[in-house]
Amino acid sequence: MNHSCVHLLRVGLVGLSTIFLVDMGASGQETERFNLVIEQIEQDAPAIVGEHWQFIDMEHGPYLLGRLEERLAGLKQQATTRLPITPFVRLPMEGDETARYAVKQVLDLGVFGVIFPRVETKAQAERAVSAMRYPPQRGETAPTPVGLRGWGPGRAARLWNLPVAEYVQRADLWPLDPAGELLAVIMIESAEGVANVEEIASVAGVGALFIGPVDLAMSLGVGPPGSTLAPETETAIQTVLRACKNSGVVCGMADSNTRSQQRIAEGFRLLLPF
Repeated sequence: MNHSCVHLLRVGLVGLSTIFLVDMGASGQETERFNLVIEQIEQDAPAIVGEHWQFIDMEHGPYLLGRLEERLAGLKQQATTRLPITPFVRLPMEGDETARYAVKQVLDLGVFGVIFPRVETKAQAERAVSAMRYPPQRGETAPTPVGLRGWGPGRAARLWNLPVAEYVQRADLWPLDPAGELLAVIMIESAEGVANVEEIASVAGVGALFIGPVDLAMSLGVGPPGSTLAPETETAIQTVLRACKNSGVVCGMADSNTRSQQRIAEGFRLLLPF
């Protein structure tokens, strides 16, 4: 894996400038980006649910791997060289709960992004990142955070339409690995998470911070929100956005469809309109 342009990429994201990643395969030819979310972000364009990525909620919906496998198989039937839309899964486990086994299971089925609810500390973010990475191998240039993902890539490789060896090379976290196709999405949805957001954003391997405004408003004691957000909630949202820009991390949010263009103009790039 080539990690040589990590610094350049992250600095570019801070300023929201357009940074293009050329992923060169063994032949020296440019290879296709599989993750449409990363493709959009590399072009400084928003990645929007329903257009570029699919939000599969296993937190407030049932955690049923068979149903997830069926859903992914349906996407595979529509695929040519890559899936028509990039599947992300939100896990039911919050930051202070054990999630490693669930991360392994959904990644082994072939998802491209894992969304970790209610992460509140740097240590919790580090555990999330480690759960998504394979252990470092000889010659690895970015061995930390050390990966803990167990071996079992067969189904994921088939979904990605890749040989296992190539899948393993590309199944690493972006932007830590610029050629990686996986995204670790850390949800900030509590007052404690906002208080620790600078440390959370600094964790290598974190691809995006994603704000859950309803839980955030409830945590702040000013929810549930209606058509407008309480000033305290909006202040917290801007605090998270500022931390993302400072650390070169993508910022995302679930928000009203009527505010989508405002959020894009502010710098949000991972959007779940409702």
